[in-house]
Amino acid sequence: MNIPSQAPLHLLHRVSEGTLATLTREPRGFPYPTALPFAPTERHVPMVLISHLAEHTRNLQADARAGFLVSHAADGGVLEGQRLTMLGSFAPAAPEDRGELARRYLRYHPDAARYLELGDFSFWVMSLERMRYIGGFGAMGWLGGEELDSLPPLSADDESSLCKYFDAYSGRPENRGLLGIDRYGCDLLLADIRNRFTFDYPKLTNEDLKAAVIDCFERQRNI
Repeated sequence: MNIPSQAPLHLLHRVSEGTLATLTREPRGFPYPTALPFAPTERHVPMVLISHLAEHTRNLQADARAGFLVSHAADGGVLEGQRLTMLGSFAPAAPEDRGELARRYLRYHPDAARYLELGDFSFWVMSLERMRYIGGFGAMGWLGGEELDSLPPLSADDESSLCKYFDAYSGRPENRGLLGIDRYGCDLLLADIRNRFTFDYPKLTNEDLKAAVIDCFERQRNI
């Protein structure tokens, strides 16, 4: 197993859609895959916004166990790119967390505001137990859920403060949207395409994060 450091984490931030596999209620116990958008939480696990009436939601209510698949194949077919299969369970977000999750999710998927207005949709967050990463020949293997990230996450308040700072930052390229910031990188948007800028090493202070994002913007000017 030769998996680059934080490769599964970066993959989760690089894509906007995944496949949720729940267990059917009837016929009982069959995998039921559904493609849907997601956003990474501050702990980098998937959160989804799903309708109470959806089949996959009813499946989760009966059995919370699920798989979640993400893949990224920028330069070739799916077998040539990176893939991550995650195993665990999904649970509805706690009431006190819903406001912050909504603000975060809408940064990544602003069109989802219309679903939130309906009142029929709610956030479900994954608890990760195991994952299998495939990043190419020789770079694959199973990892424990705790191996996704061992550092304390950047708080929602700190991330929101940094995002507001860079919304007004004069050095940000006009064609680059900033979706999120974490200790390992920042998520960008260009012409509706999400991209990930990875830092050279984890940033443990807000000042280091600010300097790293400024460096990102400087590099983006030449792209």
